[in-house]
Amino acid sequence: MAIKLGPVQYQIMRVLWHQGAATARMITDTLAKESEIAHSTVQTLLRQLETKRAVSHEQRDRTFYYKAIVTEPEVTRSATQDLLARVFRGSITGLVAHLLESEEISEDELARLRELVNGATPDPEARK
Repeated sequence: MAIKLGPVQYQIMRVLWHQGAATARMITDTLAKESEIAHSTVQTLLRQLETKRAVSHEQRDRTFYYKAIVTEPEVTRSATQDLLARVFRGSITGLVAHLLESEEISEDELARLRELVNGATPDPEARK
């Protein structure tokens, strides 16, 4: 399922992935530890996330408890595929080259990348 999240929507999702179920107030309080955010903004973004089918809610007494219905790996995969397609026209080489040329990389990260590349197997479908 392809899902696009804005930066604050992603922060809300991270709270839900970490906490499981949470109220809008609990989410607001958690996010407010990092930067100022209005409770009404969190409520609006939660409604948007429901429309995107990223979260659902259940009502307990008079309070809505929200929970993620997409996983973090699903959102990561979707965002990566979108970036790859839109910005790098599907070129994994272009993406990796850009990161290596524009970002600082530690020796450990570079060693891990080498391991991943050396262990990768080409997709036979990609050759067609």
